[in-house]
Amino acid sequence: MLAEARRDLTADCSRCSGLCCVVPAFAASADFAIDKPAGTPCPNLQPDARCGVHDQLRDRGFPGCVVFDCFGAGQRVTEDTFPGRDWRTDAATAAAVSAVFPVMRQLTELLWHLTEARTLLPAGSLATEVATAHARTEELTRAAADELAGLDAATLRREVGELLGRVSDAARADVPDRARDRRGADLMGAALRGADLHGASLRGAYLIGADLRGADLRRADLLGADLRAADLRGADLTGALFLTQPQLTAATGDAGTSLPGYLTRPAHWATSAGPATGGGRRGRRPRRR
Repeated sequence: MLAEARRDLTADCSRCSGLCCVVPAFAASADFAIDKPAGTPCPNLQPDARCGVHDQLRDRGFPGCVVFDCFGAGQRVTEDTFPGRDWRTDAATAAAVSAVFPVMRQLTELLWHLTEARTLLPAGSLATEVATAHARTEELTRAAADELAGLDAATLRREVGELLGRVSDAARADVPDRARDRRGADLMGAALRGADLHGASLRGAYLIGADLRGADLRRADLLGADLRAADLRGADLTGALFLTQPQLTAATGDAGTSLPGYLTRPAHWATSAGPATGGGRRGRRPRRR
């Protein structure tokens, strides 16, 4: 199962040393209640490397912390790259960790998507390319700290992104009467209630605050789509491609939202389905043939 294949790509804070509370910078905004320089511990970080307000983050003005996911990068850096070394007691280690953690986080996110890509393809040349890219990226996570710090992660992301684009095209090719692609589209606040987006590419689309109630997002490619404050109540995301837990956590949904089996319903979502939204497969306008 995909969830089992991604077991090592799931954050385990008990095996980390609070890196997400130290390395990134925070800017006071709707996502963070305070300014925090990069490399400086958040004042909420406790001596045991746990967050002191973890169960109150949204109420305390830190929703950005809730939606952050390192895809297991934290425990890899703590246990594998710097075993036995503590940034809290060694300034040199702290500087090195700050250089490595952002790179490792990019690698683990790529592994998250490549692991899914391997389940989407039949045997063939494209599947072989994906397996090779997965093995290469996994090997990079085991590199020494200086090699990781100097890695050209942007180029690697572009290369893997192009490969995942071809995987997406292949995986969506058999969707009947597929909705038109909206890759990279500016759909902020868009009225997409009940929209037919079945099999569409929404890769990198800006869907901030979009009304997607009851929308048909089955087998839609959502890699990198910005779903902050998007309303997914009653939407159908069954089989959606390259969707991550942080994307869901940044959105709003309810018990009527259908999700891929490998993702969990965010705790802040409504526990019951809302009133009929007039969308989804039942309520959409018939497509022209």
